[in-house]
Amino acid sequence: MADTDSAETEKEKMVADDGGKPAELSKSARKKLQKQERQAERKAARKAAEKERRRADIERRRREWEDALAAAPSDEARAEMVAARRETRRERVGRRAEERGARADRLRRAAEGAGQKVVLDLEFADLMRPNEIHSLTQQIMYCYAVNGRSANPAHLWLTGCSGEMATHLQRIPGYDKWIIERAARPYIEAFEDRKENLVYLTADAETVLDDLDMSKIYIIGGLVDRNRWKGITLKKSAEQGIQSAKLPIGNYLKMSSSQVLTVNQVFEIMLKFVETRDWKTAFFHVIPQRKRGEAETRDDVEKGGLDDNDGAAEGAADGDHSEEDLNKGFGEEEDDDGDEELEEEEADVSNKRQCVRVENGEAGDATVAEVEPNNGGGGGGGDR
Repeated sequence: MADTDSAETEKEKMVADDGGKPAELSKSARKKLQKQERQAERKAARKAAEKERRRADIERRRREWEDALAAAPSDEARAEMVAARRETRRERVGRRAEERGARADRLRRAAEGAGQKVVLDLEFADLMRPNEIHSLTQQIMYCYAVNGRSANPAHLWLTGCSGEMATHLQRIPGYDKWIIERAARPYIEAFEDRKENLVYLTADAETVLDDLDMSKIYIIGGLVDRNRWKGITLKKSAEQGIQSAKLPIGNYLKMSSSQVLTVNQVFEIMLKFVETRDWKTAFFHVIPQRKRGEAETRDDVEKGGLDDNDGAAEGAADGDHSEEDLNKGFGEEEDDDGDEELEEEEADVSNKRQCVRVENGEAGDATVAEVEPNNGGGGGGGDR
């Protein structure tokens, strides 16, 4: 859920129906709008700073590589450096392939019965605006990415996956290769013979979830609505005659706002609980610090261990993930872009030196000449 879109939504409310004249906002509405605008500005600043950090990091590594090449005592030494770099990249590509294979094996085992069954209910597309569907699509991408990274992935389902929602998902690169269950029909039909095992997770439920039961099928509502449709998931589960429950957040945290979380946050909390069997660890690992209110104890803050994932949680907070976060979930490594650019420039740097040597009347080095033409290779690429 992008803060910019929220701010724009609030601005839309300022226009009255009678002639389009601006309507007077209440004091609380003005404060809410100002807060959303400040959040949007901070988010834009964070994204710009992260982009600049990555650009500077790539440039720094490029300079270091060029300086190292320039400092090499001979052409043979330079050739060895280039060959060693290429070998390192080949090894990294090989590790990525192994990691992708291991991830695929884990996801298949989960689908065969080893994983906790979790359903993302995508039947609410008609209640969402285009920007909200986009936010939900990002959240689904993050769910799949974090599931692939997990040592104990869930058996993940997408139900009600049709119409505009399906169109958005099809635009995701590599979506057709996802190891995930997809169903155009609603979950109530897909699991008709296991209706008694369905449990809808909703913050409005009275029942508090103490543990996760492998025999149960937990449903997370795929709805980004900015609180326009309060109570809709509880009402839906009641009308369908299925169980409902809520995460035990109140037992461990005093949230600074409501206990409504994004789809990816709920899903990641469940994965973390499966891993640790500890709700508090799961909540502190996933829920951003800014949303935890006053519940954190001094000991928790001093230990710091529970807050190790705050950066990721902040980035995931409203389905607003950086491309870097998503790529890492699909098997990319953080330094891929920089390494690829450096690989491409290796040939340029060495070729320029070769030209300088020729222009100065120096003899070229046969070993270097053989290495350089293949420098742009090395292969590699993500899982997407």
